[in-house]
Amino acid sequence: MDNSKRAVVVTGFGPFGEHTVNASWVAVQELKKLGLGSDVDLHVHEVPVEYQQVQSLVPSLWKQYHPLLVVHVGVSGMATTVTLEKCGRNHGYKGLDNSSFCPDSQCCVVGGPDCINSIIDMESVCKRVNASGLGVAVSVSRDAGRYLCDFTYYTSLYLSHGRSAFIHVPPLGKPYSKEDLGRALQAVIQEMLELMDQAEGKIHCQQHFH
Repeated sequence: MDNSKRAVVVTGFGPFGEHTVNASWVAVQELKKLGLGSDVDLHVHEVPVEYQQVQSLVPSLWKQYHPLLVVHVGVSGMATTVTLEKCGRNHGYKGLDNSSFCPDSQCCVVGGPDCINSIIDMESVCKRVNASGLGVAVSVSRDAGRYLCDFTYYTSLYLSHGRSAFIHVPPLGKPYSKEDLGRALQAVIQEMLELMDQAEGKIHCQQHFH
């Protein structure tokens, strides 16, 4: 791996329920074709819709790649926009996964905080992308749904101290094509990286100044 490049990991989910083709993984594969620029080492992974798999896979991604950012992408049958999730929730996991399993504790991390926010200002990302003329509407949410999406997001936020993001996409064709969703993911994640760079720059300036 080229050490001068910044590693970014983006995940999508496998099939579940009525989503025999999961738009999130299709969109992530489109993003892989587009890339995130020459200075970003992009790694994509498909995540099974199973709590126990998430509990082992998410830590392994952080350990393997030491990424600057991990972005999880999921599908929402209710979404009509590309939706940026601000936070992950620890409790309330009652829905059974693809293995007909759910955690006995109904939570992600026993003893963890109820809610963890991403360090990324999702409102700013949303405004910037919507102002860019991309042709795909972006919105912000505070409820990732208390299923595998939310579970994965909280797990990642907990491990990374907030250096994670979650993006919900609508099902394919409702209204966006896979190419539209790929372009939207590229634009959103590039804005996230830009904001992280700006925040890092401010920290360095303050350290230098003092």
